[in-house]
Amino acid sequence: MRLFQYKSIQITLIFLSLSFSLFAQTGSKAKITGVLKDAKTQETIPFATAVLINKTTKANAKIAQTDVNGAFVMPDLPAGTFTFKISFVGYQTMVRDNVVITATTGTLNFGDIKMNPAKGNILSEITVTAQKATMQMGIDKKIFSVDQSLVSEGGSASDLLQNVPSVSTDMDGNVSLRGSSGVKVLIDGKPSLIAGGNVAQILQSIPASSIESVEVITNPSAKYDAEGQSGIINIVLKKNTKLGLNGTAAVTAGNRDNYNANTNLSFQNSKVNLYGNYSYRYGNRIGGGFQDITYKNPISARSTAFANQVTNSSSLDKGHNAKAGLDYYLAPKSVISLSGGFNSRENERNELIDIRQLSSSQSPVLFSKRSNFTDGYGSSYDLNLDYVQKFNKPKEELSFNFGYSSGDNNNDQTYSTNTTNRNNTPINENLSLQRIFNTGNNSNYNIQADYSLPVGKAGKIEAGYRSQIRLGENNQYADSILASTNIYVQNNRLINDFSSKDQVHALYLNYSSQIKDFGYQLGLRAEDARLNTYLDGYTLNVLTSSAGEIHYKRIYPSVFLTQKLKGDQQVQVSYTRRVNRPRPWDTNPFLDVSEPLNYRAGNPNLLPEDVHSFELGYTKYWKKVTLTSSLYYRKTNDVIQRVRSAPDASGIITTTPQNLTSQINSGLELIGRFDLIKALNFTTNVNLYQAKFDGDARFDIPNSSGFSWNANLTGNLTVAKNVSLQVRGDYRAPEVMAQGKRNAMYGIDGGAKYDFPNKKASLSFNVRDVFNTRRWSMTTEDASTIVDFERQMQGTMGNLTFSYRFGKTSFNMNKTKKKEDQQDNRPDEGSF
Repeated sequence: MRLFQYKSIQITLIFLSLSFSLFAQTGSKAKITGVLKDAKTQETIPFATAVLINKTTKANAKIAQTDVNGAFVMPDLPAGTFTFKISFVGYQTMVRDNVVITATTGTLNFGDIKMNPAKGNILSEITVTAQKATMQMGIDKKIFSVDQSLVSEGGSASDLLQNVPSVSTDMDGNVSLRGSSGVKVLIDGKPSLIAGGNVAQILQSIPASSIESVEVITNPSAKYDAEGQSGIINIVLKKNTKLGLNGTAAVTAGNRDNYNANTNLSFQNSKVNLYGNYSYRYGNRIGGGFQDITYKNPISARSTAFANQVTNSSSLDKGHNAKAGLDYYLAPKSVISLSGGFNSRENERNELIDIRQLSSSQSPVLFSKRSNFTDGYGSSYDLNLDYVQKFNKPKEELSFNFGYSSGDNNNDQTYSTNTTNRNNTPINENLSLQRIFNTGNNSNYNIQADYSLPVGKAGKIEAGYRSQIRLGENNQYADSILASTNIYVQNNRLINDFSSKDQVHALYLNYSSQIKDFGYQLGLRAEDARLNTYLDGYTLNVLTSSAGEIHYKRIYPSVFLTQKLKGDQQVQVSYTRRVNRPRPWDTNPFLDVSEPLNYRAGNPNLLPEDVHSFELGYTKYWKKVTLTSSLYYRKTNDVIQRVRSAPDASGIITTTPQNLTSQINSGLELIGRFDLIKALNFTTNVNLYQAKFDGDARFDIPNSSGFSWNANLTGNLTVAKNVSLQVRGDYRAPEVMAQGKRNAMYGIDGGAKYDFPNKKASLSFNVRDVFNTRRWSMTTEDASTIVDFERQMQGTMGNLTFSYRFGKTSFNMNKTKKKEDQQDNRPDEGSF
């Protein structure tokens, strides 16, 4: 297996190297220059993507990116006639047609290119939408446009994130970045209270079709919240950027009774932007798996030495999501915004668990069948008030935000267990019934102010303040039925009230500037963080109370150094300090007994992880290839890992998060975009990394280390004028953990799309996990047990989606354009 891994890595690297060499070409000394600006504020727009397209072959002749001052250079251009396009997420794509390059052409200076959808030459009678650049680079983030992902249509945000380079999700929807967990997930730049802030349930409740882009920030600057061990993922929901009245609607139907529907409506003119969207998700997931436990030190010859657990499960999720907002321009440089969102969800989960516990001689110790039923429901809403004031001086801006969100999350659980054999003696019926009722209420407050001020020709100062306060109240009540009666008695062992107050107050200061082709950004963030918890529970049937507090103050520096090289190359070095804070539910010590042989509990004494991250990045643009590569090194102190206890007399293992000593993750990541011909392109991502864990004698955890890698590839093919195909494959190699190893996982997805001739409607079909191969499995081992675990949730899924776009842009129409000149114009494009 190891030989196969290394051969696969060698083949991948050789393929990438040959591809880069094949498409690297030189041209003449002709070049195009310009500066991209916001038409309203006159601020420059950094890290936008400019493309020069050959009008004859329709192939990309050159790709460039604006620097931190919005300037771009396209050197060494070949002779020919081209179309020039420049785009950035949230702005109207700007186009200049019939750009002629000859042997005598020197420098074509396009001057200031001003982006503003309200001022573009928009033609209402043409409704074709141009495809956006799929990846755009910022000084500290990558922006992936995901609204073209065919294989995710009809799925959830969790399904869609699997298509984003560097990002992966497990069977439960937990997110990792470059193979590491501890990712901060935001929705429109803010934390979400859906399902009490449970990231997995948040991602399951948001339809993929409502997402416009995903921002991946692997090494965030001091401007961002310092939380997130491996970085930040910001999911940006769709918002109106077009003039006039516009809207879309889509419906999806899939196998196993899976359905989605969503619609959005927007109106914009020079003074106001109104937008709203609504989506409904009805998702069925069928899964299951097994768990085999070997107990190394059974108490006696008749006690449990082996346990085999087989699970079959089904889960039904129903959710409503709505969002609406208003942007109003008080003056050309002053805008006030009010937005609100609402989510409600229901979840029904059924599990049938067959448990067989055997002695060392393989004779029965305990055979039982258990039925778990969970009825989950809840709702949340959020309100945000924003104000942005721009000034006459370009890039000077002052902004304020006040946000409030509130939500409730409830789960009613019923566990019914029928014992069929005890100590080699069959039992006709021995039924036990247990009920657990969980209720949770959470609220968040966010107050933020940011100010940016240009200094000199290329410098900029950014400063800001932010306070986040999260309040949580979670209660659990449990009872069980008396044998041979219908009487329920209180189960004090599982009853508790847990409340928390998590607050972070922060100040930050950034300074950035550029000296010719060298740019730098220096930042400092100071945070005062405090987590207070309060617990009421029973100990030996006596009600007791306890309080906990985690309080710390830290300074988080960040340094970014960027050097532009000849031939569309760029090198960046960065360092940041970060933190991974224990969440309130990680500190709640009361038991989760939903797994019969594996209990889970929180740890009220958890410390925050202290993370130091270094990164060396390299970006290169060729005629048909874009390469982004990163060498990274991350050391985490007080690393949080879930540690398994020795089994009790009944063979039950309890898993609790603990602070271990330290962990080092280092690796190389490659992201390549290949535009082979007009009809074919693909994006590939390869991540090779080494994980090293320092052992901890307190938990009998030895030192461990291991190499792993993962890769994915997405290909897009246009087979006819209105028909496109997409195929995606991914592979995750085995990976070492603190107490064992996670096994390999792989899968393939495929999709197809047909655009109707009027360009207002489309029909798409996709299949996720085509060969039903994605299974999450691991082997863990400690001094007491060896556990083999495998789980599958979902399997092969097919979806058919119909989408319809409607609306008419009606401002600043240029009716004098010749008909033939309108063929390349789009509603989200403007000419200059």
